[in-house]
Amino acid sequence: MVSPGHFSPYRLGVLASGGGTNLQAILDKCDSVEIPASVAVVVGNNSGCGALARARKAGVPAFHLSEYTHKAPGALDRAICEAMELHEVDLILLAGYMKKLGPVTLSVYADRILNIHPALLPEFGGKGMYGERVHQAVIDSGAKQSGVTVHLVDEEYDQGPIVAQKVVDVTPQDTAQSLAARVLEIEHELYAEVITLFARGRVKIQARKVEIIS
Repeated sequence: MVSPGHFSPYRLGVLASGGGTNLQAILDKCDSVEIPASVAVVVGNNSGCGALARARKAGVPAFHLSEYTHKAPGALDRAICEAMELHEVDLILLAGYMKKLGPVTLSVYADRILNIHPALLPEFGGKGMYGERVHQAVIDSGAKQSGVTVHLVDEEYDQGPIVAQKVVDVTPQDTAQSLAARVLEIEHELYAEVITLFARGRVKIQARKVEIIS
């Protein structure tokens, strides 16, 4: 069994801002070897966020890095990148991380940074589209389906190349809360599937096109 506190050959770095439910799912799936990797480091931009507490409880190095700890222009970007490099991270995962990444991290980890979004991009994404706002926007639009998107991260919110998507139906009775609960059920599954594809070298990226190798 792969313990979250002991590195396997494929190492994950996680960026988080909130309670850490996505992080916990990743930790659990690494521990059960459903994901053939280990979480090497967790960085949070909020010193009191639950994600940092979850990481420390699991024995994973966890750091608060934000505009408060690194005030100089570009300092936070460099600090995040250095934390990932120091822990020999292969793939960076955004797990409810609410900040844009800087050019240093994006360059060093090009095509190796993933985010998961609770809707079917390119619809219902962009700045400010997170949490129940996304699901309410889906319902208000009259869309018959929603779902989850895992995509590569670039300079803009939710604009990176799409790696994978899963769909759920939207019912006439849905509220933002009920739709969010149904989407969350597949969110953890899809993230684990995509992380596993990267860990096994089954993802080819060329000219912003993503191909899954069988």
